[in-house]
Amino acid sequence: YQTGKLVLEAIDRANRELSTTTVVITHNASIALMADRVLGLSDGRIAREERNRHKKAPAEITW
Repeated sequence: YQTGKLVLEAIDRANRELSTTTVVITHNASIALMADRVLGLSDGRIAREERNRHKKAPAEITW
């Protein structure tokens, strides 16, 4: 859990400070709360797209 939090914080920091785009693939819906955009896949195709208007910081996410 702690290592996962550190990784999420590093991804978040790189995204903010370096203006990078990062793709995180997960089944963990909690982690998706920190994303700007979430894509759902079905049979290898994009099945849904959601914009996250109220992103959470990695420190706010629990699982």
